[in-house]
Amino acid sequence: MKIRTVLSALVLVLGVLFTPGVGILGRATEAHAATKISHATATSMFRSSGITWSSSGGCSDRYNPSCTSFEQLNLATAQGAQTLRSASGCALNITGGTETGHAGGTYSHWNGYKLDLSKYACLGTYIKNTFTYIGLRGDGAPQWKSGAGNVYADEGSHWDVTYYNCGGC
Repeated sequence: MKIRTVLSALVLVLGVLFTPGVGILGRATEAHAATKISHATATSMFRSSGITWSSSGGCSDRYNPSCTSFEQLNLATAQGAQTLRSASGCALNITGGTETGHAGGTYSHWNGYKLDLSKYACLGTYIKNTFTYIGLRGDGAPQWKSGAGNVYADEGSHWDVTYYNCGGC
């Protein structure tokens, strides 16, 4: 009877340890798939929050680097921008979304994690006074991290924001 109990416990532990996406004590070990939204859904969300967007090409084609597209944007990224707008009270104008032409990587514009925001005094003051300075990025851009873990990099002409989550939406 004792051996059967030990074996049952061992099977249970091994099952937890080797379940895909779950580690010791049930902690997630893999990122969850992001919910993607369309350009139309994103623009509707932004419009409802008073967020504007613009592009040098006056277009929204994801495959044109002169456009500003939100096609395949992560829902959490759109919600993060809404949270920033609401919490800061500052105007937000998005100048870069999921269009081609940005740097690659897992947490990239193309993959729906990043937005470029116009630099306004109100927004810069809010970011620098509210978030934690975390040093320079590899390319020299100074960075601030929100309490939710999102990262705001000052790229000189604009803010490059990486939204890992919606920022407490």
